[in-house]
Amino acid sequence: MKFERHEKSLHRTADVLAATDVRIVFMVKLGQALHRYGVPAHRLEQSMNLVAQRFGIQGSFFVTPTGIFASFGLPEEHRTSLIRIESSEVNLEKLARLDELTSRVIRGKVNVSEGTQEIDRIVAAPPRYGPLLSTLCFALASGAAARFLGGGWREVLVTTLIGLLVGILALLMGRLKEASKVFEPTAAIVAAALVMVAARLLNPLAVYLTTLASLIVLLPGLTLTTAMHELATRNLVSGTARLMGAALLFFQLGFGVALGSQINRVLAPVSFSATPAALPSWTLWIALVVAPLTFTVLFNARLRDVGWIMTACLLSFGGARAGAYLFGPELGVCIGAMFAGASGNLYARWLDRPAAIPMVPAIMLLVPGSLGLSSLAKFIERDVMSGVMTAFSMILIGVALVTGLLMANVIVPPRKTL
Repeated sequence: MKFERHEKSLHRTADVLAATDVRIVFMVKLGQALHRYGVPAHRLEQSMNLVAQRFGIQGSFFVTPTGIFASFGLPEEHRTSLIRIESSEVNLEKLARLDELTSRVIRGKVNVSEGTQEIDRIVAAPPRYGPLLSTLCFALASGAAARFLGGGWREVLVTTLIGLLVGILALLMGRLKEASKVFEPTAAIVAAALVMVAARLLNPLAVYLTTLASLIVLLPGLTLTTAMHELATRNLVSGTARLMGAALLFFQLGFGVALGSQINRVLAPVSFSATPAALPSWTLWIALVVAPLTFTVLFNARLRDVGWIMTACLLSFGGARAGAYLFGPELGVCIGAMFAGASGNLYARWLDRPAAIPMVPAIMLLVPGSLGLSSLAKFIERDVMSGVMTAFSMILIGVALVTGLLMANVIVPPRKTL
């Protein structure tokens, strides 16, 4: 009788361990997928801790831009997994689907094993939008950026065409693993050279503005903002590593622009200080409609979220412009970020979806990536003082942006960790 009770106890223990193993497999795959689709370290750690608590599992998680350390069990009997992440992307649709799946699994509406299989299906699903539309959005985003930066019709036209070529280049080089590693400097070389040629054909042309707008999609402004956010939330390892990755990408783009601009030596002289012809104010509204639509495609958001994304972008842009007019550019960015963060948190509270869906596109209108490339261009031109001042402005604006996002969490507390 005693032996039978002991045998039953062993069976129950084995069943508990088996169930725990299934849940651990689900959590490891979930963490890998969330990391792959652009969730920053502090939010990913919070999400993993929340799922572990709901499952009744004791776990510890440490996230870096290239991997996750996940330990399960008591400290003296930890079972640790190292999940290596080769690359990441922002995919808002898959992020939303993973969030919905996690909620269903936690509530018991989906079996944990079925949830693990569903994660594999979500990751393996093709992008919502095809390569043709994505390439077109490269062009439209560049054209809208030229208008935001104060360009005239020449600048908008040239940046739209060059943005289209950059999109085609991204499509072609993205198919080859080794070629994709040098895509950014290659695109910068091509864009800078084409701008120099266009400056001769459509004189006067604001060369720097056109080059910057042509590469706006490639600037690591969002990465820089995420890094500053991670540093502000004491995720020092992840934030520092991500910050260095953004700096390296800035250097690659700056080197490409400097190299592509050398074509200027063999062409007829042209003025680099041309003032763009002012466009009517209504064109800014067109750009404010086009930009959120392009972000919807480039970040693979669902069509049903377009209205929310557009609203968040308008609030973010309007808040930043009004704040800059009243208090200066740094406080303007802070106010714009507060609007972006608050709108994302309200969206999450009302619809029970990740706040990142409207927040990420809204932040894109505020990120200081253009100042980073401007600072690097000053250093390349050996204008050290201007380069240092511009770099300091970029850091200050980045801090203002992160401060605005943190204040938004106080004004409208987030309901979800994503």
